[in-house]
Amino acid sequence: MNRRKFLKRAAAVAALGGASLSDLQEALAAGEPPMGPFLEPWTGEHGGFPPFDKVNKSGVKEAILKGMDLKRAELKAITDQKEKPSFANTIAVLEDTGRPLDRSIRVFDIYTSTMNDKSMQAIETEMSPILQKFEDEVIQNGPLFERIKAVYEARNDSDLDPEQVRLVEVYYQQFARRGAGLSKEKKARLATINEKLSKLYTDFRHNQLADEEELCLVIDKEEDLEGLSDDLRQAAAAQAETRGKKGKWVIANTRSSMDPFLCSSARRDLREKGWRIWTNRGDNNDAHDNKKNIGEILKLRTERARLLGFPTHAHWTLDNNMAKTPDAAMELMMKVWKASTARAREEVKDMQALADKEGAGITIEPWDYRYYAEKVRKDRYDLDQEEVKQYLQLDKILEGMFWAAKQVFGLEMVKTSGLPVVHPDVTVYEVQRDGKRIGLWYFDPYARDGKHSGAWMNEYRTQEKFKDEITPIVSNNANFVKGKPGEPVLISWDDATTMFHEFGHALHGLQSNVHYPSLAGTNVKRDFVEFPSQVNERWAITKEVLSKYALHHKTGKPIPEELVAKIRKAKTFNQGFGTTEYLASALYDMKIHLAASDEHTIDPDKFEAKVMKDLDCPKEIVMRHRPTAFGHIFADDGYSAAYYVYIWADTMSADASEAFEEAGSFYDRKTCDRFRDTIFSVGNSVPPDVAFRNFRGRDVDTEALMRDRGFS
Repeated sequence: MNRRKFLKRAAAVAALGGASLSDLQEALAAGEPPMGPFLEPWTGEHGGFPPFDKVNKSGVKEAILKGMDLKRAELKAITDQKEKPSFANTIAVLEDTGRPLDRSIRVFDIYTSTMNDKSMQAIETEMSPILQKFEDEVIQNGPLFERIKAVYEARNDSDLDPEQVRLVEVYYQQFARRGAGLSKEKKARLATINEKLSKLYTDFRHNQLADEEELCLVIDKEEDLEGLSDDLRQAAAAQAETRGKKGKWVIANTRSSMDPFLCSSARRDLREKGWRIWTNRGDNNDAHDNKKNIGEILKLRTERARLLGFPTHAHWTLDNNMAKTPDAAMELMMKVWKASTARAREEVKDMQALADKEGAGITIEPWDYRYYAEKVRKDRYDLDQEEVKQYLQLDKILEGMFWAAKQVFGLEMVKTSGLPVVHPDVTVYEVQRDGKRIGLWYFDPYARDGKHSGAWMNEYRTQEKFKDEITPIVSNNANFVKGKPGEPVLISWDDATTMFHEFGHALHGLQSNVHYPSLAGTNVKRDFVEFPSQVNERWAITKEVLSKYALHHKTGKPIPEELVAKIRKAKTFNQGFGTTEYLASALYDMKIHLAASDEHTIDPDKFEAKVMKDLDCPKEIVMRHRPTAFGHIFADDGYSAAYYVYIWADTMSADASEAFEEAGSFYDRKTCDRFRDTIFSVGNSVPPDVAFRNFRGRDVDTEALMRDRGFS
């Protein structure tokens, strides 16, 4: 859990001092200061909304600092109490603290992830260590931790309901795991480590963003576009014009641009050039190189883990996850690795045979894999991804997601107008069930400068029924390449699946139905959070969605049944590649955190070469995320020593999907309702293994994953 999510989720508390609570409340009520839109409650229709039209970025620092002071004052009231610690006077009060700070940090996060220009980067660089220092101040508040500990130790003897007991346990574990019980000297060293890490994480993010924005593949001549589809050519031309290179074509250094190029370009030399631009992000021995940052991050994480009583950062991380130990995660990954690499080698043989048949005179290399995989797909299954793409219009896939959400969960997505947004590309929907608002959903689909690559979900506001009934606000963010005005945006099958995946995260946040915000929505263990979203992917391939919304962008005709049959038949095609490139990254992540020392620096590139050699990774496949652009594990604590969670969660999603198959339909009413009530709505109010058993009636069957991927 990264520092900002800790501040948001745990309603963390701070040491004594700062302005008085009444003084700050009066200051906020007196008028709108420059930082007011950050701190003040969100008001208006739809249960209130972020006032992006009133946000002045220059006020963010002052807003966060004021929010910290306000939280300090709130929590001084807790620690000054003479009464015996109880749930009511400690945990419940704690849960209600820091709301202005929470709002200011959430808005700050939105801007740093989607509108991170140079001015915002400067603010982020300044504020990251301040935020980290505040978190450590919170954790190291001895009087507060003693009160939390007292309530925790008496939790089973108190008249608390199960959700209250769960909240007490979550608070205690969060504080204890982060060093609340350490000696004064160790706390001081821990705070220094965390502050250094926050600076390194910010540098890593900025370096990666710089390479993604500044580096690109420029194509000068039209004949060099051989193999590229019309929509990809148009997008490349539009990108060139945006960069002041009108008359040329530019493949941006983002996955949504580079992957389609690598799949379709007939120019092997340009494929290699583009592949190297993409895979070498942060690894060009220049001002944006991330190797030194990684070395320092690993040393500091190891020292921190040992201060906290764990041999490695991996042991510390997994102690708080479902897997519990690195050995358990490694056991699952290596089981799948053996099957996936065997399949990958078969795929390479098929590609090499086809290349030889065509007289290409080459040996398959990493920049050839996607290109020849598409050729084999077409040859073996008569399935052309470009043909499929003609039926995948972004707007229509969006409608398909909404339709599935209505059938499965009873949700209506009602487009709204007039709400302020951070960028004109963003659209907003009110989410309703039975005519009642359950939340707001913001959709930010297109790539732009200052926006981080990839796709993700954000929570602007978390659901709760604590003091008031508050509905959630969530967003989905993507990096599709915007075409010319009036032209439909066509996306790949993988991108369509990703849309359903990220919307699954959004639905997890939107359908939360718990009392306390710290237990709501996606505030669950890292290796559980991907489970609901992975299951949501399954509705993308259902006949009902495809027949209604996979419509040809020119004729409007639905995708032919025979083409859908080919897609299903080819479901496990190229799983060797997809699983191996993912596992190469996940295994690297775990192994480097197990090997890291606080005494010597690891060279991330040399370690990568060693791990791939030891694993006998097929030479035609590289890590999905090479180290110097592996933001999941080096841009914050996030998925560090936890990139395994996708395969862990997929064991549950494969098993859960079989529950729908056993019921006869992915739209079976009873199964859908049970899935909503036991998984999507409970947040972290029950342990994740219990939540799964409540849905499936038993523990997870890991063999379901092998069946799902065609490995058994």
